[in-house]
Amino acid sequence: MTQQGLPPRRAALHMLDEITGEGRLLPELITEGALTHLDPADRARAQRLTLETLRGLNRADRMLGRYLQKTPPLTVRNVLRLGVIEIAGGEAAHGVVNACVELVARDQRTASMKGLVNAVMRKIASDGPEGWAKLATPKLPGWLRGPMTDAWGRDVVHGFEAAHFAGAPLDLTAKTDAAAVAAAVGGTVLPTGSVRVPNAGQVSALPGFEAGDWWVQDAAAAIPVQVLAPQKGERILDLCAAPGGKTMQLAAAGADVTAVDNSTGRMIRVTENLARTILSATTITADAFDMTDDGWDAILLDAPCSATGTIRRHPDLPYAKDGSEFMALFEQQEALIDHALALLKPGGRLVFCTCSLLPDEGEVQVESALERHPGLSVDRDALRIAGIDPAWMTEEGGLRLRPDYWTDQGGMDGFYIACLRKPA
Repeated sequence: MTQQGLPPRRAALHMLDEITGEGRLLPELITEGALTHLDPADRARAQRLTLETLRGLNRADRMLGRYLQKTPPLTVRNVLRLGVIEIAGGEAAHGVVNACVELVARDQRTASMKGLVNAVMRKIASDGPEGWAKLATPKLPGWLRGPMTDAWGRDVVHGFEAAHFAGAPLDLTAKTDAAAVAAAVGGTVLPTGSVRVPNAGQVSALPGFEAGDWWVQDAAAAIPVQVLAPQKGERILDLCAAPGGKTMQLAAAGADVTAVDNSTGRMIRVTENLARTILSATTITADAFDMTDDGWDAILLDAPCSATGTIRRHPDLPYAKDGSEFMALFEQQEALIDHALALLKPGGRLVFCTCSLLPDEGEVQVESALERHPGLSVDRDALRIAGIDPAWMTEEGGLRLRPDYWTDQGGMDGFYIACLRKPA
């Protein structure tokens, strides 16, 4: 590979080292400028290489394990992982081997291992994409696979892992006309009304972006607002609102929306998205617990969670986290539900949702809320919306979405959604 191909690889290597070694998240690294020194094409390539390596990391390690007697330092391991992914994807083996050797040779800490990298990568090159294809689907790290298996069973978790490895197409929510957006961008309208675009390329270059005809939002993430069923003129509070997809859905329905989030940076993004789509909402940067105005007709609470339902789009999550924050998240979600219920008017409705596959962040939270609040009820009828399989409805009255659903259409994020009714 020529010198020209090194910058995106070096950027990808840096991000992999930060994610797997320091527990950093990919969006955080990008926001901090990890890719700003690259031109747009190299920026896209570096991000693609990082995501593909994270998705196939477990499989890459199994392939490398055949030729490594000892585990090399993290940076060298990540160079080898990058090389495996590129060769598996059909890149010219000679160029990939040379690039991997060059990556370690340029770093004083790893230069002494260029001979090892050269030897291992040549063996990987002889295996080629065929050797890669013979390996099993990459598994989740043990710290996450354990609780997932306890909750869903081994076969279901294997389905999750297959969906994670496959990645995610681009989903859009149309401001008004999904069919028109689908026709313009070359996508299809999903059963729940989202527009799915395969091989979308640069998002901002798609027809309708500048006009604000749509916004990016996974199909599963668009369902909580449909469950809430906002009505024109209703006062609706969107708690933990960033990045704003649900805020825009509520505003597009004609509701009087107030969006709250405690992140200044993320709320700037919400404001920008509202401006692009020519939609109106009141935006407040504050902690949800600091909101004291009550009497809301409805509240949407997309609570902070483990985000384990979004791994198909964010494969950095299993490697940047270790589960140590779970208990604090469970407690925060419980407190947020109680706080949101206190802000609702009598007879008002609260849609609680999390992009999680852990029952403790979904089914268990609703069961506990019903026990804590006499008279609180679950509105099961709110879940009966277009495209929803009745089999996805759960015993306590919520909706469980999983990445192994819609496999023939590209899957969906994992989500839990429930509509709670405050007594009148």
